[in-house]
Amino acid sequence: MAVKKYKPITPGQRGMTGYTFEEITKSTPERSLIVSMPRHGGRNVYGRVTVRHQGGGHKRFIRLVDFKREKHGIPAKVAAIEYDPGRTARLALLFYVDGEKRYIIAPLGVKVGDTLLSGPGVEIRPGNCMPIANIPVGTMVHNLEVKEGKGAQLVRSAGAAAQLLAKEGEFAQIRMPSGEVRLIRQTCYATIGQVGNLDHSNIKLGKAGRSRHLGIRPGVRGSAMTPRDHPHGGGEGRQPIGKPGPRSPWGKPTLGYKTRTNKQTDKYIVRRRSKKSR
Repeated sequence: MAVKKYKPITPGQRGMTGYTFEEITKSTPERSLIVSMPRHGGRNVYGRVTVRHQGGGHKRFIRLVDFKREKHGIPAKVAAIEYDPGRTARLALLFYVDGEKRYIIAPLGVKVGDTLLSGPGVEIRPGNCMPIANIPVGTMVHNLEVKEGKGAQLVRSAGAAAQLLAKEGEFAQIRMPSGEVRLIRQTCYATIGQVGNLDHSNIKLGKAGRSRHLGIRPGVRGSAMTPRDHPHGGGEGRQPIGKPGPRSPWGKPTLGYKTRTNKQTDKYIVRRRSKKSR
């Protein structure tokens, strides 16, 4: 997929880039695989904002994606590659030989007309899904399960891929896209290959209105607020953050402060993720 640049006839288009959508083969979603998407604007059942900077945006449907791939041994033909407004990756529409239709995350290199399979002992090729125990060491995978039978939870965004490093006992070592090496049970399923839409990271929105179309509302700098509204606020002119360091609006440390508290899964992390170079 290529990235297109706009001729800047307005100031907002000066740094804007967009998709060419050349890989998309179907413009309307499968009616049986969509549900309406309720809007909450970042608010909970009491009407209080629990997630800031959300609201508005274009109306969209939720595509029901098959992350379990439990139809083992039943061939499926790729009928179309579709756009999904709710995620960065593209979707592949599968027609199974028994007549059922399902969406999956479209892997890199999978085209319309390809036949995909899932289950133990299937061929090692992009788009096929199998237990980690059946995957050769060194293979790039995506759509990783964490709990057997729960469905894929990791490595699902555009361009993402994990690598199977080693197998020992009931666990396998897998290097995540972040650089973290993690232990995952070999009975968990994974899909061969890399997620498609590699150029997603090269897209520049270019203007504020495009963020609003995505349902992203503005975020105001803390230093532009008053001391009553934010710990960084106040002062005559621009001021540094100060001795306590960067703080959230509620006074908690932020910008690099570790908040991980799930100690139950610490034993599954072999190596922490590496710091990305700036």
